[in-house]
Amino acid sequence: MGKLSSLLKKWTETSLVLRILGGLAIGAVLGLFCPQWKGIGLLGGVFVGALKAIAPVLVGLLVCSAIAKAQGGLGPRFRTVILLYLLTTMVAAIVAVVGSFLFPVTIKLSGETVAHTAPGGLADVFSTLLGNLVSNPIQSLSQANYIGILFWAVVAGAALKKMASGNTVRVVSDLADAVSQMVRWIIQFAPFGILGLVFTSVSESGLEIFRDYGKLVLLLVGCMCTTAFVINPAIAWVFLRRNPYPLLWKCIRVSGINAFFTRSSAANIPINMQLCKELGLNEEFYSVSIPLGSTINMNGAAATITVLSLAVAHTVGMEVPLTSAIFLSLIATLGACGASGVAGGSLLLVPMACSFFGIDNDTAMQAVAVGFIIGVIQDSVETALNSSADAFFTAVAEFHDRRKA
Repeated sequence: MGKLSSLLKKWTETSLVLRILGGLAIGAVLGLFCPQWKGIGLLGGVFVGALKAIAPVLVGLLVCSAIAKAQGGLGPRFRTVILLYLLTTMVAAIVAVVGSFLFPVTIKLSGETVAHTAPGGLADVFSTLLGNLVSNPIQSLSQANYIGILFWAVVAGAALKKMASGNTVRVVSDLADAVSQMVRWIIQFAPFGILGLVFTSVSESGLEIFRDYGKLVLLLVGCMCTTAFVINPAIAWVFLRRNPYPLLWKCIRVSGINAFFTRSSAANIPINMQLCKELGLNEEFYSVSIPLGSTINMNGAAATITVLSLAVAHTVGMEVPLTSAIFLSLIATLGACGASGVAGGSLLLVPMACSFFGIDNDTAMQAVAVGFIIGVIQDSVETALNSSADAFFTAVAEFHDRRKA
């Protein structure tokens, strides 16, 4: 037992980033040379499954506890972080418009379609959004409906703040702390999970994933990287008046890399929570802003919707006026905010955006099929951008508030 305890201690004391990089390298090597060892992929499924299972409970308790314990003074920060979330999502869509005009890309459209139902318009998106908002709270937890979880957690927290005794509020707070500890235990197994996830991707697709549809992937990744490394830091500088890159690098290193491989903003919420704690941010603030960001801070989704929609327009030989393309970025921004928590949600909103140009649904759905083919790269980069920006702008909003004070 003593030797086992010593090994566990050394394991937990070693940098998590180094352990994840080790798992990444081992998974890639095994995926290339031993693709028949399918059981290795189970490690990734179990790890992501565990995070997805605990994340809804964690978010609900943290938000409820934060609202119940809040002593006021958080209003300006929330206004700032919501402004940053929506502004950067809109700018990401505009960057995608500019990129698509500078480097127009066409895609090969076959006669095949994907068996998914896409929203028919913005009314459908917001109808679904409002329906999710007031869905049964137990059902919201079981189905990981984060919009419903956020709504009911805020309502419950406000009710506790108004009616509950101090002891009751402390019980809710203790439950939130206990679930947070459970998450920290799960995260210790991240290197094994990353190993399994990378093994599955490499063993199934090999190096061909970087060759097929290369121009489209490069355009998507280029727009997202421009947003992540140029636009977002520039906006942060306006609010902070200091070099934002040290903060950006940490958010990408801790949050972005993990989100790249898990491809789940929901599963990355606990990691963002821990990152905000390490940055010394106010728990009452980030316990609400991080889950909120996972639903409305959709930089990558807005870029995906815009790029694919314009690629379809270019493919069918349509001349798109710049004013119409800019208006498309607004549609992509609003649609992206309603795509959270849905597998392939941003892709399923491409037909909605294409309908703005009068492109028929059958043609647009063929573009969705292409999107799923490149999803192994597109979805990874998109999730990394979305999730790391949640933590980045949460920190920017709080540091801005402190600077003003």
